[in-house]
Amino acid sequence: MKYLHTMVRVTDLDASLEFYCDKLGLVEASRTENPGGRFTLVFLCAPGDEAAAKANKAPMVELTYNWDPEAYEGGRNFGHLAYAVDDIYATCQRLKDKGVVINRPPRDGRMAFVRSPDNISIELLQAGPALAPAEPWASMPNVGAW
Repeated sequence: MKYLHTMVRVTDLDASLEFYCDKLGLVEASRTENPGGRFTLVFLCAPGDEAAAKANKAPMVELTYNWDPEAYEGGRNFGHLAYAVDDIYATCQRLKDKGVVINRPPRDGRMAFVRSPDNISIELLQAGPALAPAEPWASMPNVGAW
């Protein structure tokens, strides 16, 4: 398992970048504008992690700016922790066998979500290319919120 990023939702992207970059000293490693989904993702890293962040997309903080205003309550501004795993199906099976609910199964062979006992969302991403869709995952529905 490899730590990838932590996602935080922000309500004012400019103010957040001023804080994280100008004040805290993080560096913008990448940015994605998604007009269809109406959001912007900005990935930040520590200055000493810039080469690793650009090469491996980790370790970083992901600022998610949703273009449509939303009030974030109850910790909704904190999104999730993300980890790359060598085999998403084996990882999910191991977690399931230990009683962990797979909230968003890896139907696509690429991404799954689980929650910690404190309800923190954890994203699991297949390292490298997605695996071919496989049962029982391909037909599993989402469970709860992820």
